[in-house]
Amino acid sequence: MLWVYLHFPHLLLDHILRSRRSGGESGRANSREEALVVVEATGQRILQACPEARDQGVQPGMALKTAISLVPELAIARADTSREQQILAEQARWLYRHAANITLYPPDGLLVEAGSLQKLYGGLTAIRQTFEQALSQRQLTAWMATGHTPLAARLCARAGQGQCTTNREQMTQQLSCLPLTAVELDDRTLTRLQRLGLTRLGEVMQLPARELAHRLSSDTLAYLQRIQGTRPDPQQPWRPPHHFHQQADFAQDIEHSQGLLFPLHRILGELEEDLCWRQQDTDSLQLVLNHRHHEPTRLRIRTSGAEHRAEAFLELLRIRFEQHPLKAPVTSLVLSVRRFLRRDASHSNDLLGETPNSNEAWHTLISRLQARLGEDALQQLSPRADHRPEHAWTTASLSRRACTTGTEESGRPHRPLWLLQSPYPLQETPNAWFSGPERISGGWWDGQRVHRDYYIAQLASGQLAWVFRDVRDGWFVHGWFG
Repeated sequence: MLWVYLHFPHLLLDHILRSRRSGGESGRANSREEALVVVEATGQRILQACPEARDQGVQPGMALKTAISLVPELAIARADTSREQQILAEQARWLYRHAANITLYPPDGLLVEAGSLQKLYGGLTAIRQTFEQALSQRQLTAWMATGHTPLAARLCARAGQGQCTTNREQMTQQLSCLPLTAVELDDRTLTRLQRLGLTRLGEVMQLPARELAHRLSSDTLAYLQRIQGTRPDPQQPWRPPHHFHQQADFAQDIEHSQGLLFPLHRILGELEEDLCWRQQDTDSLQLVLNHRHHEPTRLRIRTSGAEHRAEAFLELLRIRFEQHPLKAPVTSLVLSVRRFLRRDASHSNDLLGETPNSNEAWHTLISRLQARLGEDALQQLSPRADHRPEHAWTTASLSRRACTTGTEESGRPHRPLWLLQSPYPLQETPNAWFSGPERISGGWWDGQRVHRDYYIAQLASGQLAWVFRDVRDGWFVHGWFG
């Protein structure tokens, strides 16, 4: 079996730099030039340093005070284990589009079972190129290595000495060349082996099993056997959660909402890709803006119908920001989607697909109006259970459904689009009669009883009128047809 391991040596740093490169961190022209480091949880030492920081002498392992003395305007991000695990899960979600059997190794590694992918992709080279291309698009640094066991691939990748190959002899050779300090043994075992004059993993694996069992603990022996593949090492496959969750962290606070649109554009682009991959849409986004000294700002973005386009979501957010300016600088933002809708096949009247989708245009217009005026500002006509035309409709909140552009159902009586506020007497005899009579009788329950026979008639002017004869009062016009 063949395994591929991806080790992200500075995942949190790449994640923050990616948000910075989106252009939205501070809105300044030189925001990309600022040096950035990630410090340990205690804030004492440097864990990761960006290229700009390293160019000025800042190195991992250096004390923070020393780094600040070298770069007084150094941007600092604190390591957060839970946040790193979330970022790793985001990368696994991306990788799941290319491979099904994935195992998470928090906080900075992903394991992929690649043996079953070779036939699908046409070989390991194609798999590696697919991964590298996607890593480049996501602006991530990863060390890849293959191995005939999960632990072998992991150790080679983390040491930065692995290669992507299907040759078992080459994989065994690069595993044997690993120094013991890269095998992740406990300090006591490492010291004991070094006192025996052993410095590389291959030297340890050449010792007889009885000698290893005598000198090492049972746990260490089992660990070495899992590296070699002589002991089973089952992996728990990871499955993506049924929701979308992306967070952008900023090394410097964003003071204006315009600066949030750049990272949101990138995240919404990933949301569009995710929805297209799922073959689903959504009508609800949850956006949380985190502030340093204030409660988070929570925004709910609703569309009038199913949507997946990043540009449509971004336009709604732009309108919302115009209506609600930031109450405080933003340190990070979180965009999540938990409601997914089935995507219906689009129907086009044009063989070449050039006819615009009226449903899409309708929902875009309604969504923008609601974002600018408020969700309750728009209303629509709805039917009411009353046969009398003047009482057969009412206004209601806009329903979140696709508009219908089809023809009327067969057998349903024709109704004019222009219904008069109140009927007025018919002054002339129609030239032609097209339908009728349609009898409407009701209203006895509220004291406004009607008893009418309706017709569609053409007047001398050529207009089509909806007329009725009241059994008591004569003939009236109640509406006009277009």
